[in-house]
Amino acid sequence: MSYVNNFSLEGKIALVTGASYGIGFAIASAFADAGATIVFNDIKQELVDKGLAAYKEKGIEAKGYVCDVTNEAQVQELVAKIEKEVGVIDILVNNAGIIKRIPMTEMSAEDFRQVIDVDLNAPFIVSKAVIPSMIKKGHGKIINICSMMSELGRETVSAYAAAKGGLKMLTRNICSEYGQYNIQCNGIGPGYIETPQTAPLRETQPDGSMHPFDKFIRAKTPANRWLKPEELGGPAVFLASDASDAVNGHILYVDGGILAYIGKQP
Repeated sequence: MSYVNNFSLEGKIALVTGASYGIGFAIASAFADAGATIVFNDIKQELVDKGLAAYKEKGIEAKGYVCDVTNEAQVQELVAKIEKEVGVIDILVNNAGIIKRIPMTEMSAEDFRQVIDVDLNAPFIVSKAVIPSMIKKGHGKIINICSMMSELGRETVSAYAAAKGGLKMLTRNICSEYGQYNIQCNGIGPGYIETPQTAPLRETQPDGSMHPFDKFIRAKTPANRWLKPEELGGPAVFLASDASDAVNGHILYVDGGILAYIGKQP
């Protein structure tokens, strides 16, 4: 087998959580281009329908399900249904996540718990559900969508940073526990990505100047730009493919160099 073939996902079934749009959609689309069968979920039927339409527009025959990934019973039912209707999951991407930008002293414990539930407990729940069949099949790939906040803190994101830091360590622990079964668990830590949600932060101001946050991010990024969702596709395909069989417990930061850089002098 050539090195190029090692990156093929032909015959593989990939579940990407929360992949109706955004980063999850971009990663799932890259998987489909590499030959994988795509399965995804979202929390509402309208979001699943939106995702199905977007995949269809790209010529991808994805299968979508409604599931709350923080609900263990729903997740177990989802995985059983996928195994019955599509097949055993070879690749899991724990992508579903939320963020609440609230100063810590103003944040309620309820809001903090919700972020932890979606961003940390859910990856535990979904990974736990797919691992037994991966063990039986003799291989599996789990990719957790971590964050630069797995390494750095920032104002107003205490819950998110705590969750993503925990997800980094969950990634390493899944590697430690299940590497012996030929299961590789790695993480991707995206930088600042061009999405509809971040578009307002990149708009030119009425006086013609850059948005202050846009200027801040560019100054902190050696690439001097925001990244595109599609740029996560290559790293994700690598971590989902046989090419990464010896890579386990690693967090791959796709951030344009932010974590390597102290920033420009004012």
